[in-house]
Amino acid sequence: MEKNKVWTKETFVQDFDDGIRESTTLEGLKKLKPAFAAMGSVTAGNSSQTTDGAAATLLMSGEAVKKFGIKPIAKIIAYAVAGVRADEMGVGPSVAVPKALALAGLKVEDIGLWELNEAFASQSIYCMQKLGLYEKRELWESTSDKRIININGGAIALGHPLGCTGAKLCSQVMTGMRVKGAKYGVESMCIGGGMGAAAVFELCD
Repeated sequence: MEKNKVWTKETFVQDFDDGIRESTTLEGLKKLKPAFAAMGSVTAGNSSQTTDGAAATLLMSGEAVKKFGIKPIAKIIAYAVAGVRADEMGVGPSVAVPKALALAGLKVEDIGLWELNEAFASQSIYCMQKLGLYEKRELWESTSDKRIININGGAIALGHPLGCTGAKLCSQVMTGMRVKGAKYGVESMCIGGGMGAAAVFELCD
């Protein structure tokens, strides 16, 4: 920490989760200014939080599974990356997901659990619209028993630890598939610069 050109060291322990903003109010959200355009709708209130996080994914071949006697949770049956214009950053999953599903020989209706990275509310809604999921409100509304999209909340609520989110969502999609008894699940990511990525998982017996 620097003060008057003098550097001092400070140590502290973060022993609580401050990711969910408990002090948020509707009135406060209404006062937030647009982040990108003067008349825009994206604000700090409907964007993912910058957070710290750590996650790990153990990925191995079928041969390694047999060799080491590992009981896998799920297997990746297809993945795809795609790109859109850089100034359309965020909507890449709307292109990557159909590619991954086609490679897997599956349709949107076959997927029983979705983890769609929610960098911004507008970006997430756009992707759901393009995939034909948004109009099926029971699949994403928090009060619905049929909810299969971001069942524990998205990055706006839980945070978006850059460099970690992909592994975090991998864990979440596999856990969610177990909870829901879903045979197939999809994880998707939007990436700065206009890229999108998606992976299709199949739950192992």
